[in-house]
Amino acid sequence: MSNRKRNIQILFCVTPEEKKLIRQKMILSKTRNMGAYLRKMAIDGYIINTDTAPIKQVYEEMHKIGVNINQIAKKVNTTGDLYPEEMEELKRMVSKIWRILKSSPLK
Repeated sequence: MSNRKRNIQILFCVTPEEKKLIRQKMILSKTRNMGAYLRKMAIDGYIINTDTAPIKQVYEEMHKIGVNINQIAKKVNTTGDLYPEEMEELKRMVSKIWRILKSSPLK
């Protein structure tokens, strides 16, 4: 233990019911390590969980759109040509980005 950064132990006793409650709260906090959870709670007093699923969905959709825009930009830079259909596709993609951002729960 002398090589560890955290080499001082703090021990305390709980009842089986308290241990079960602590474990349930730890799981709800999405923390897998009991020591990390107890340290965080002892120092900060609370843990805030956020649902990042909406952010991930927006990111994934915008990434797909960005890939499409980059493919069109590469073609334009290579050939110098931009067909009306490609311009319409770009407009649709930009409109889709705006729809996603406007409907995002992140406002």
